[in-house]
Amino acid sequence: MADVNRGNRPLSPFMLGKDYRLQMTSLSSIMVRITGIASLGTAFLLICWLLAAAASAEAFAVVDGLLTSFVGDVLMTLAAWAIWYHMLGRLRHLVWDLGYFIEVGISEKMGWGMFIGATVLTLITIIAV
Repeated sequence: MADVNRGNRPLSPFMLGKDYRLQMTSLSSIMVRITGIASLGTAFLLICWLLAAAASAEAFAVVDGLLTSFVGDVLMTLAAWAIWYHMLGRLRHLVWDLGYFIEVGISEKMGWGMFIGATVLTLITIIAV
């Protein structure tokens, strides 16, 4: 078996700090996963709102009151950002699957474009609604 010096190297690339610098490509990939999970939470809120509307006027008033409050506005804004970001991430992966823009420099710019694009699209969504 090979003589491996395990004491002088990091055990995992996820050990942030001096041994690993978080790159835009890995950060954007992690954020796509997080926004996918957040989108499930948004779907759950929508289902609760629809179920409350079907259940009774009182139940709908409670859920609708929550979603139209300041907290609800913040949640819906974050949800819109998450959905836009996740959509842009899926488009980025489609482009990569076709074999385009897979160079590291371009991939980092696409990661920044996803953050900026999701923010701009969220602001457009807020203005449009």
